[in-house]
Amino acid sequence: QRYCRDVYRGQLASVHSAARNQELQKLAKTYSIVSPWIGAVTSRKAGKWESHWEDSSPWNYANWAPTHPFHVVTTCATLSVRDGLWRSRFCFQLRPFICQY
Repeated sequence: QRYCRDVYRGQLASVHSAARNQELQKLAKTYSIVSPWIGAVTSRKAGKWESHWEDSSPWNYANWAPTHPFHVVTTCATLSVRDGLWRSRFCFQLRPFICQY
């Protein structure tokens, strides 16, 4: 998120519809990017696990793979180019990402 903001003056992509999810999946596939970061973060707040967007937009759509998101530690989400589903990953992993403006 910081790199996207500081270098590109954007935010990690937030996804609010199946159409947008498909568009980003297709974009990543075009550039041969495998499972890029999107802006979803899952963390524990007031004893309850919640997902939110890094850009603070409303959480009104989700496309998690079965068994995701993980509810063990704070995780970030990747978008699978193969199936379009989101998967929890440790946030410190270096990966390609999708930035929006």
